[in-house]
Amino acid sequence: MLALVQRVRQARVEIATQTVGQIGPGLLVLVCAEPSDTPVQAAKLVSKLLKLRIFSDDAGKMNRSLQDLDGAGTPGGLLIVSQFTLAADTSSGNRPSFTSAAPAAQGEALYEAVLREARAAHPQVACGRFGADMQVHLVNDGPVTIPMTVR
Repeated sequence: MLALVQRVRQARVEIATQTVGQIGPGLLVLVCAEPSDTPVQAAKLVSKLLKLRIFSDDAGKMNRSLQDLDGAGTPGGLLIVSQFTLAADTSSGNRPSFTSAAPAAQGEALYEAVLREARAAHPQVACGRFGADMQVHLVNDGPVTIPMTVR
């Protein structure tokens, strides 16, 4: 499973000018399933996201996780958006190939698995809509942007 994690001050997803998901400080996560992925990778991804230490501690070092923010009485948000284009192969020609992304039905099932895992483990989870034409608005904090691969 592929993910692009962005630490944000705020983020939202709009579909046809309507906001469908929104968070304040936290993580915006773009997620792409690959054909070999299963719900096991979805669970691993969520576990990693919640423990990823990319928020500043009192000394200004990236030493706090989303869970640590929650424990400090300030729950960080988690905005999860499906993004099959993370699987783009640009090694040949000028048009990307997306053949390494999971087929739509599998991708949607795994995206829903990620959302279920996240909602079971974290109090503030928002999302986009699989397959929709979405506009993602964000204020990146840092900026901090981290690509992840979960096998």
